[in-house]
Amino acid sequence: MPVRSLPPPTKKRKTAVESTSVKSLEAQLTSAVTENGSLNPLADLLMLAYGSSDARAMSKAVYSVYRVFVLIISRGMLVHGGNDAVKLVRKWIWEKLDSYVELLVGLLQDEEPALRKSSLEILFSLLKHLSTSLTKSSSTAQPQFHLAHFKRIVHGLLLCPPSPRSNGSSKHNSKTILDVRETFVEVWFSVYDDIRWCFLREATTVLSKFSSIEYPHLLDNLLSIMEKLSTFPTDPSELNSWWVEELGVKPTKHKSAKGDAEEDDIAESVDDNDEDDWRKFFDEESNTKDAKKHGVKARAYTLTFHQSLYSLQAHRAVFTRTWLKFLPYLSSISISSNRVLTTRALNIMHRGVLPHLTRPVLVMDWISACVDLGDTVGLLALNALFTLMRDYNLDYPSFFTRLYAFLHRDVLHLKHRARFFRLTELFLSSTHLPATLLASFVKRLSRLSLNAPPAAIIMVIPFTYNILKRHPALMVMIHNNSDTDTDPFIADEPNPNSTNALDSSLWELHSHIHHYDSAVSTMARIFSEAFTKPGYSMEDFLDHTYGTLIETEVRRKIKKDPALAMELRKDIFPMADAANTDDGSTGKDAVSELWVFG
Repeated sequence: MPVRSLPPPTKKRKTAVESTSVKSLEAQLTSAVTENGSLNPLADLLMLAYGSSDARAMSKAVYSVYRVFVLIISRGMLVHGGNDAVKLVRKWIWEKLDSYVELLVGLLQDEEPALRKSSLEILFSLLKHLSTSLTKSSSTAQPQFHLAHFKRIVHGLLLCPPSPRSNGSSKHNSKTILDVRETFVEVWFSVYDDIRWCFLREATTVLSKFSSIEYPHLLDNLLSIMEKLSTFPTDPSELNSWWVEELGVKPTKHKSAKGDAEEDDIAESVDDNDEDDWRKFFDEESNTKDAKKHGVKARAYTLTFHQSLYSLQAHRAVFTRTWLKFLPYLSSISISSNRVLTTRALNIMHRGVLPHLTRPVLVMDWISACVDLGDTVGLLALNALFTLMRDYNLDYPSFFTRLYAFLHRDVLHLKHRARFFRLTELFLSSTHLPATLLASFVKRLSRLSLNAPPAAIIMVIPFTYNILKRHPALMVMIHNNSDTDTDPFIADEPNPNSTNALDSSLWELHSHIHHYDSAVSTMARIFSEAFTKPGYSMEDFLDHTYGTLIETEVRRKIKKDPALAMELRKDIFPMADAANTDDGSTGKDAVSELWVFG
């Protein structure tokens, strides 16, 4: 008997009944909201939404409840005021709305993609409606943002409570599902300035209140969102996109007189956090020109919420506070997780974090600690440290000593060696570096190339050529014909300024002329020729592996046909005649016997 592809008749009847009930309850509620009737069917409709095991039936119930709540919000039924009976009804409606939002937040982790997407869209749509209602009911002229509802969304994205359809599991041990995170980042986080500002502010609060041990994926979830941010504003004119439309009206100018600063008005439904001290990051020394550049007309800690959204310095402040709160947590978790998250954070540090901090030197201690970890993490930390030195005038005298320590026997065997050469070329690109220092680097790499694979040697040779081309004072290392039997280079010296490398030579690279790989031997000959070629582009040599070298040899065109025949000699290893031996032996050994042909 063939397997049925449709649900059994009982399931079909149950789904039809649920659909009819949902439509009937929604019609009753729509009429009740319009005519100020009883809203008790709302509880039944929520029960249908919670109790639906079928994804399609749940989706219909969820959208039905959404339409009812939009109608309730637009009618002003959640606005404060009224007699005791009205307050009781309003409290009851808030309880049902909280229950509905809890359902939506849980569905962000549901196994059904359509439910995840629709839940996220409904949550943000409710945010817009609630904020509009809050603005209309506010006693001030300032537009409002419903922070209490937005906090629930942030908790759903970072803490990931389980779906109500997941067999009642209560553990928050999940990662944010990829499509949910990408939709949030692409549609809201990277587009709307109010969403980004409020998310950064609330994410810092989440880090303070919730343990990364109890929620093991909290740090990963936050970093997965933060590392995708590529649209952080760099000019006040870029602050022009708002999810809550009322915030698009520019705020009044800040009153500079003492005591005239406007206070931030937060409605009763918003539970503001006393620990939210993001404004302290404004307290940096800056001249009038810098203040004008960042659009700050007064001390920013006196700005209202609305004014902060239009201040570039306010956006930098919450961004700084989030990163300064996040980075120390990376040293308090397990080593494996620490390395992975730290590497990801350092990957974007120089281009996606440092330029937007109020004071980039605030992360100097954390970056310096990462340098001590060595390997890839330490190298990426050196990149961030180099950015601080070059762009933000950080004084770090031991930078090149730390970089020199990375030149150990394993560096040319690691899979990240291409990244190492990219960064090292950047670090040594200045023409003002002393020849003694640079000589130590090229000599150490030359020495390491003796035990390196061919793909790594192909990187070392053009790298060295470029440095010699840029610094002619190092040319003596090629033509050094010292008669001493020992190499004056001190390989164990940790200080690159004291290795005597400039008195040595690059004999190690010269030895590669006889390398078994033709690509290496050909490259090594460039040091025997006149230095008339321009510098090599390192990107042409960084992706070589054994596979690419073999592929190159296979595809190489043969210019000269190999010999197909040769004359065989019988006396390749001529031995003395047996008659001339003292002991009377045959005078032949095993090797000579093997080489007898014909």
